[in-house]
Amino acid sequence: MSHSADDLVRRSLAHVWHPCTQMKDHEWLPLVPVERGEGAWLIGPDGKRYLDAVSSWWTNLFGHRHPHIVARMKEQLDTLDHAMLAGFTHPPVVELSERLAAITPGDLSRCMYTDNGSSAVEVALKMSHHYWALNGQPERTRFVALSGGYHGETLGALAVSSTGLYRDAYRPLLLEPLVVRAPDCGVMEPGGRAPGVSWEDHARRVFREMEATLERHHKEIAAVIVEPLIQCAGGMRMWPPIYLKLLREACDRYGVHLIADEIAVGFCRTGKLFACEWADIAPDFLCLSKGLTGGTLPLAVCMTNERIYETFYDDYSTGKAFLHSHSYTGNPLTCTAALATLDILEQQDWPAHVRGLGQHLYGAVSELSRHPHVAEIRQQGFVLAIDLAADGPGRKPYPAGERRGLRVYQHGLEHGALLRPLGNTVYFMPPYVVTEEEIDWLAGVAIEGIERATAD
Repeated sequence: MSHSADDLVRRSLAHVWHPCTQMKDHEWLPLVPVERGEGAWLIGPDGKRYLDAVSSWWTNLFGHRHPHIVARMKEQLDTLDHAMLAGFTHPPVVELSERLAAITPGDLSRCMYTDNGSSAVEVALKMSHHYWALNGQPERTRFVALSGGYHGETLGALAVSSTGLYRDAYRPLLLEPLVVRAPDCGVMEPGGRAPGVSWEDHARRVFREMEATLERHHKEIAAVIVEPLIQCAGGMRMWPPIYLKLLREACDRYGVHLIADEIAVGFCRTGKLFACEWADIAPDFLCLSKGLTGGTLPLAVCMTNERIYETFYDDYSTGKAFLHSHSYTGNPLTCTAALATLDILEQQDWPAHVRGLGQHLYGAVSELSRHPHVAEIRQQGFVLAIDLAADGPGRKPYPAGERRGLRVYQHGLEHGALLRPLGNTVYFMPPYVVTEEEIDWLAGVAIEGIERATAD
């Protein structure tokens, strides 16, 4: 069924409360109608095309409506749409669990499924605390989080996020984590990396704060939670693998769990299948979502090991069961989409392909390193971020109210590119099927947009 673009926008604004949006903005900022997807592109009812440079909030790996994923989902729909997972099981969830256990780092052999990334983080937090309580240490009720981190919008996940923009309004409802300075290797944030200091040296210095926190508080800490290598919603803040390696060693030394939130960075986004592989470590809990289904359906998983699983494994009368559930836990359709995504991941060396695309993208925007209103270009895998600043070399930030990044977004839409910024950080996180020619075109649009956004 075809829709008029104007009619679709009017009806949406009448009833849909759009996420992460001040709805009043849409009195002057056009809402973008989309009717279909094709590869790396989104297409409106009027035929206007937008290159999805942010992978529809970091979910889409292989393009919209990938034929293999679509075919597998149609086949599954002819067989089984949904069945509760409590007391029942089905082939897609069994096969997916087996395949995830085979490809994830270390000995992560157990899968607890949820509907979204925030809920997967909730599982990890609850399971970690519950594990310690069952092992005679109920006082372990605290979590360590990094400054600038973001782990989701449900109350537990939001509590261990320290990005004030999302968290501050709900502070009275939240538990208070121990917040440790992130090893942010950017140059814009206070306490960030000083010019001339290497990423690794900076990370080692900052890790001293984590070491001190664990030494002082480890008896009351259940787990440390981190986004390995990239803090995405916090402004695409990046840090090197050495910090992750040091953290794993310290968590072992002080007997604290490590939760790796790879919801945004898993499945090759950093240039390896999982970001933890850069440090050759395995977490105690691994949270995955977004790219898990190739950007088709909502699905998330919290994976853990046999040691933690066995703590909850006992006679019913002991009350040790982990009583966490969602109505659509392990839905067959979503699991099938994930299985099809894993099929595609096995078809070629996607990590190498992603690293190559990342190198090409950096070359396409490298001229911005000399721009008077660009403080920094940083990159990890196929994620590249550009910080806009009033005085680029001096790293003086633009006032947030000027919304310079939003001007780049508007310019992108006018020219057919979806470049939704994070404040005044313009970033690229495209699907892996984008071509080098499309990257060059996208970079050109972004450069023009940055010139326009910083002209006055």
